[in-house]
Amino acid sequence: MINAILVFNNHGKPRLVRFYRHLAEEAQQQILRDTFHMVLRRDEHVCNFLECGSLFGSPDCKLIYRHYATLYFVFCVDSSESELGILDLIQVFVETLDKCFENVCELDLIFHMDK
Repeated sequence: MINAILVFNNHGKPRLVRFYRHLAEEAQQQILRDTFHMVLRRDEHVCNFLECGSLFGSPDCKLIYRHYATLYFVFCVDSSESELGILDLIQVFVETLDKCFENVCELDLIFHMDK
């Protein structure tokens, strides 16, 4: 199950946030901070899968992410999801945004969220 979809810029500012579980605002903010710091500390040459412990309250939580230009696309999932399937989903998501915005950038997500 996908628990959350998070899109950050290089400085940790959330640009697109969608939680699929009801969490308190404080818990969401803590998850955003922890997720960004976990992903940012990773080297570019390591895999895009990251065990995140009990970030969402379940011990089998994983972060699957991709870094495109100035944006990090992060999916928080449990063990029932395929890591490669989620990576493919991120790729399709970015390609769709590229078609919608003609080469998507951070400003498109800020100023044209209605699209």
